[in-house]
Amino acid sequence: MPLAKPLLDYDAEAEVYDATRGGVPRAEAAADAVLGLLPPGTRTLLDLGCGTGIVTTRLTRPGLTVLGADASYGMAAMAARRGVRAVLGSATRLPVRSASLDAVSAVWLLHLLREPGVVPELIAEAARVLRPGGVFVTTVDKDAAHDVGSDIDTVLAPHLTAAPADSGAQVEAWARRSALLPAGEARFTGHGQGRSPRQAAAALLAGRYASRISPRGTTPAELAARLEALADPDAARAEPSYRVRAFVRAFVRTSVRA
Repeated sequence: MPLAKPLLDYDAEAEVYDATRGGVPRAEAAADAVLGLLPPGTRTLLDLGCGTGIVTTRLTRPGLTVLGADASYGMAAMAARRGVRAVLGSATRLPVRSASLDAVSAVWLLHLLREPGVVPELIAEAARVLRPGGVFVTTVDKDAAHDVGSDIDTVLAPHLTAAPADSGAQVEAWARRSALLPAGEARFTGHGQGRSPRQAAAALLAGRYASRISPRGTTPAELAARLEALADPDAARAEPSYRVRAFVRAFVRTSVRA
C-alpha cells in the first residue's frame, strides 16, 4: 500500500518548512526527547519522514549512525544538503533488511497519514526492520498537543478532525500487534509553535492545519476571519507540549519440532 497523498506539497514547502514550524529550538527539543528514549548501546537509527533533516542532524551521540528516509524529493534533498544520509522512499516499504536496525524514529509523521491502514502498516514495517530489543520511537497525539485552552482553540474546536491518525491508544494497539511493547515516553516543548490568531489564520489558509482541521458549515476564509477578529491578534498563545513514546521489539520465540 503506498503512503497517503500528502496534505501539503512538501517538495514546494521544503525551503520554508523549518521557519514556519519552530526552527532549531523545536528541533533540538525533539531530538533530545528521542535520544533520551534510545537504549544504551544503540548503534543504528533510521529516521522516517526525516523531512528537511533539521531533527535528524541533531540525533547524535558517540557510536550512533543515523540514516533518514522521506517520500518527498524536496525534503530528502534538503536533508542531504544538511549532511543526512537520506533515501527517497515509502516508510511502508523500506529498502532495509529485516532485523537489521537498533532503532527507528518517526517525529511528526503519523498524524499526517490519514489514509486508513497506512499507520499500522508503517508500524509493522518498523517492527520488521528492528532487531529484537530494538526500539521504535514516535510522536503521538500531535494535533491534540496544540489544544492549549486558548481562544484560538475555542474557535477551531467544532472543526477538529474526529479520528486523528496518531492517537496514542491506537498507536499502542497497533504496535502490540507487531510485537512492539511500550518502553517509555517523554514530552518536549514545541518552541515557536505558540501561534497568534493572525498566524493561525495564515496557517489555516496555507493548508498547514490540514491534518487537524476540516471546516464544517463554513469556509477556510471565513474561519480565518474569525481567528483574526480575536483580541490581541498578534500575541502568541501558549506553546504546545508534544508526547513521544517508545516501543521495544519483543524477542519472539519460535518452536522447533523434531
